Parts: sequence; C-alpha cells; structure tokens
Amino acid sequence: MTKKLWFQVGIGILIALLIIKYVIEIHWIFNPIVIIIKTIFVPVLLSGVLFYISEPLQRWLEKKGLPRWASISTIVLVFAGLVTGLLLIIGNPIAEQVNRLVQNAPSIGDKIMDTTDFILENKDNLPPQVENFIDSVTNSIQDIVVVGSKSIVNLVSGTVSTIFTLILVPFFYIFMLKDHEKFAPNIYKLFTGERRTWVKNTLEDINEVLKNYVQGQVLVSLILATMMLIGYLIIGLEYALLLAIFSFFMNMIPFIGPWLSLAPAILVAIIQDPILVIWVCVITLVAQQLESNLITPNIMGKSLDIHPLTVITIVLAAGNIGGFVAIIIGIPTYAVLKVIVKNIYEERKKIKETATKTL
Repeated sequence: MTKKLWFQVGIGILIALLIIKYVIEIHWIFNPIVIIIKTIFVPVLLSGVLFYISEPLQRWLEKKGLPRWASISTIVLVFAGLVTGLLLIIGNPIAEQVNRLVQNAPSIGDKIMDTTDFILENKDNLPPQVENFIDSVTNSIQDIVVVGSKSIVNLVSGTVSTIFTLILVPFFYIFMLKDHEKFAPNIYKLFTGERRTWVKNTLEDINEVLKNYVQGQVLVSLILATMMLIGYLIIGLEYALLLAIFSFFMNMIPFIGPWLSLAPAILVAIIQDPILVIWVCVITLVAQQLESNLITPNIMGKSLDIHPLTVITIVLAAGNIGGFVAIIIGIPTYAVLKVIVKNIYEERKKIKETATKTL
C-alpha cells in the first residue's frame, strides 16, 4: 500500500500541513526573513519584467559578437534613450493634461455634487433597486470619508516606498542582465544523474513560460493602450493620453484590468458630455473583441494553455488572498506550478514505464 500514488500524496499533504502548522506557531523566528522578502519582492518583480522585455535584444546583440558588458551598456543606453524620447514626446502633453485636471478639479467636484443632488432629489421616481442602491451609498458616505483620510496617509508612505523601490530596480536589473545564465546552473548542480537533468529541464520550462507571459502581456497591453488612445482622440475625450497610459498598466491584469481602465474613462465622459459614455463603451468593446479574438491568440498563442474560467478563478482568489500584487502574479505563478506538476507527472510516468519494461 505504501507504494500507491494516493498514499504517497496523502502522506506528503499531511507532512506539508504539519510543517505549515509549526512554522505558523514559531512565525516570530521568520519575521526578519519575511521583512527582507517584502522589501525586495517588488524591485525583483519589476526587474524581472524589464529583464524579460530586454532579453531578446541582449541575445541578438551577443549573437552579433558583443561581449556581455557591451550588450548591457547598449541596453541601458537604449532604455535611457527610449525614456528620454518618450518624455520629450509625451511629457508636455501629460504635464498639460495633469495641470488641466488639477485646475478643473473644483468644477469636476461641483458637477459630481450637482449630479448627486439631482439623483437624490429624484430618487423616488427611480426603480426600487436603484433607489436601494442610492440609499446604501448615501449611508456609506461617512465610511468613505474615513477610508479616504486613511488613504492619504497610505499615499504618503507609499510614495516613500515607491522611491526606495525605484532606486533598487536598476541594481537588480543590471545584475539579472549580467548573471542570469548562472542562476539555473547554481540550482541543478546540487543534484546528480537523471535528477539533475529533470531539474535543468524544469527550470528551462519555467523560464520559457515566464518569458512568454511577460513579453506577450506587455505587447498586448501596449497594443490595447494604443487602440484606446486612438479611439479617445477620435471622439475628442479629454485626458486621452492619461487614460491610455492608465489603460496600459491596468491591462497587465488579466480579465479585470480592462474594466478597471474603463471606469475613469466613463467618469471623464460623463463630466465632459454624457453622450461620450456610449462611444467610450463602444471603443472599449471593439478593443476587447480584437484583443480576445485576434491579438492575444496570435501573440500569446498556446504558451500558457490556461482556460479562461481558470484565469477568472485565479484572479478572484488571488485578489482576496493577497490584494493587487497577488492579482498581478497570480497567473504566472499558476503557470509555473502547472509546469512543475506536469514535469513531475511526466517523470513518474517515464520511471513507471521503464520499471514495467524491465520486468
């Protein structure tokens, strides 16, 4: 019985649960390690994204005969040039739109208050469901104010943390470009024989999955943001560039990202001209249809092979477990675990076939 797969899996689960139980009971021992991981997690994450974006360029440069230091210097110069050029091209429009947004903030607030007053005055003429929703929102105003005041404090502390993160990112990024080929060998050299081969192949598969996901997701988000910018400019929506940049970052989040980017666009459209809401929804719908039926299948392909329902489940579960960061890393984490489990299954299957053939 001890050789049965179900028995071994059950024992493994029990041992894992016991380890988790005792780790939780003595968590204070691991607090310094947790603090260190939290400190470097976001810089390492951002550096990893930048590395996978620039990895094809580095590979191409070194195929042309450039040494490692020259390829890294070239990539850094290319990034610096792109950022500088981007700031020169869109810096003034962004600053102009931000200043206009700040200047118009009081009038925008007045319009929102007028709209709110109008809705409250005429809520008796609305359907019961809408009236109940308005009552619940009205009763929650005090809570919203409290949460808003806390958010200001969090914003200040978050700004300091962001500055610290931005300082660390270049260091991690350069070291990844320099020593990324040493990471996997330092792990699989700890093993011998066929196990070393399995660990090496698994690490290569994980690297391929992460590379495909990051490069594909960034490219898809860039194409979608460009489409949104063109659409917003055509309909004359204010703050089009800011909304498109926001859309680019939100589209990094699978499933819910596009809808998060839609919310501020609808708010701007309502304030500018309510009829624009229809056009914003049309632009978003067209962009999403092109993305789901044309862009993503051709760019991402079958590299992850994750069912849409699984994506939705992972995103919702990750949001409840770890918030915004967990939503971002949920899909690639699942893809990595899937690769590991698949390789374990294939290895066990091969061992079983070999044993059967021997007998």
